[in-house]
Amino acid sequence: MANTEQQKKQKQYEKYVKQVTPTHNLPLNMVKAFVTGGLICVLGQVILNFAKSRGLDTEMAGTWCSVILILLSVILTGFNIYPKIGKFGGAGGLVPITGFANSVAASAIEFKAEGQVFGIGCKIFTIAGPVILYGILSSWVLGIIYYVLKLMGVIS
Repeated sequence: MANTEQQKKQKQYEKYVKQVTPTHNLPLNMVKAFVTGGLICVLGQVILNFAKSRGLDTEMAGTWCSVILILLSVILTGFNIYPKIGKFGGAGGLVPITGFANSVAASAIEFKAEGQVFGIGCKIFTIAGPVILYGILSSWVLGIIYYVLKLMGVIS
């Protein structure tokens, strides 16, 4: 008798979980990510073309493009607009450089009440810190591999 009641409760619970679990439409999410990331890239290309039309070389135009995209991302994060873009576009809004800038700015905004040093200063690198650390570490390891391969004559 107790086992039957337990099975009935288990089925009711499974039914409840199925009702409250959000369903995801994978093809729709992929389209949203593609469109969002594509629009960010189009904006970057517009900035790049504009900078080149003003006489900047490719490297300097690329630098200005990155700086402007980061600035726009931080401003949109400050006005709570970029999180909505990220929620709509998923990975399309999180993967480009703008998503990284959003994560850094969002951490700083979230902990600003704790003060300049222990709030913003410590928490701003909550997400950026591991990315910077592993970027430096992986480039160091790859540099050593490159150096060893060059010493062995595998690479000229």
